[in-house]
Amino acid sequence: MTAPQVLVVAITIALNALDGFDVLSISFASPGIAAEWGIDRAALGVVLSMELIGMAVGSALLGGVADRIGRRPSILGCLAVMATGMVMATTTRGLVWLSIWRIVTGLGIGGMLAAINAVSTEFSNLRRRHLSVSLMSIGYPLGAVFGGIVAARLLQGHDWRWVFYFGATVTAVLIPVVFAFVPESVQWLVRKQPANALHRVNRALTRIGYPHVETLPEIPADVRQRSFADIFAGEQVAATIVVTLAYFLHITTFYFIVKWVPKIVVDLGFAASAAAGVLVWTNVGGAIGGAVLGLMTQRFSVKTLTIGVLLASTVVVTVFGRTPADLQRLAVVCGMAGFCINAGIVGLYAIIAQVFPTHIRASGTGFAIGIGRGGSVFAPIIAGFLFAAGYSLPTVAFTLGLGSFFGAVVLLFLRLEADRPVVTRADPRVIPAPVPASGHAR
Repeated sequence: MTAPQVLVVAITIALNALDGFDVLSISFASPGIAAEWGIDRAALGVVLSMELIGMAVGSALLGGVADRIGRRPSILGCLAVMATGMVMATTTRGLVWLSIWRIVTGLGIGGMLAAINAVSTEFSNLRRRHLSVSLMSIGYPLGAVFGGIVAARLLQGHDWRWVFYFGATVTAVLIPVVFAFVPESVQWLVRKQPANALHRVNRALTRIGYPHVETLPEIPADVRQRSFADIFAGEQVAATIVVTLAYFLHITTFYFIVKWVPKIVVDLGFAASAAAGVLVWTNVGGAIGGAVLGLMTQRFSVKTLTIGVLLASTVVVTVFGRTPADLQRLAVVCGMAGFCINAGIVGLYAIIAQVFPTHIRASGTGFAIGIGRGGSVFAPIIAGFLFAAGYSLPTVAFTLGLGSFFGAVVLLFLRLEADRPVVTRADPRVIPAPVPASGHAR
């Protein structure tokens, strides 16, 4: 991979970190919001769910936009929406408008997640493809850790609005970075062949350090216009259902840990600051797990690795439910849980990127993530009902941990085949036609 390709992947890590920061930022800001406006926990809980709803809708709907108009303009547009939502959240004086702007921010994040999964795939060579997607995915825990540290320091001397000022500033800074260093995807240009396609392909190839090509493959106009509906066409529909269901099931386990760890640790008799520290270790473990899985994909099957870490997630989450009230043990177990759970997310991102061909990669990713984020909304609610019904922590942890187990079972029905690169150095004069989908259900 050339240096500009590596830089593009690095930028997708930073973009994904915005998701991790945003999810944690509202958690940091919520006590100040509640104190200033005098609202109860029930009303605050609604606000905390708004960005998740926005992300789900944004992923499902805006992923198709990236397949229609291109990866680059979609990312730039989503960043603008995110920055606007964060800034406008600071101007509100009530829950209704705060919820609206949180939904707007979530829409931008959801659409961007679908686009950057495609970008990290399409700017990588074949050998580093899974690693590139894995590295992009660990941006989430990195954003949660470092963004959380910054947010905590900001709140020491400022009110809750400064959390969103910081988020809006970082988001706005990334707009010119993307504009300057992320060209349009060559794979997308070859597949869609818009006006001046050959010129645009060669310009993009120059920016990422490849020689010009003389011709593009002949692709019929009706084929170039295909998009979102193809995720449900022919053999593709079975693969779409499998990866979406696997992501949905695993994300319930993921968000049980992310949303409930602080409350559970406090209920065990520790201070809220100690609970926040345990959550930090969960995200540190998640970042390490994602990186490790990405490196292992260089030698082992991504499907096999993902099934393995999903099964390990169930085991570790069950162990978490039975861990005694010892802060050090809880931090270690939660770090292990974060390692396995986020490695599972990373593996699923890589599988999703491989299952969908170029022209529906963002649409398919957006659909799978959008439905999965629906699971993220239900997971904390299910756990809350179980606790309210009198079930013990070991029982609740085991029950929510089964999401990862059933996600692993679902993946057994998916068969993946190797992709071949779109651009080859052997004959740089001609770009071959894009390859078809590389995954389907048995």
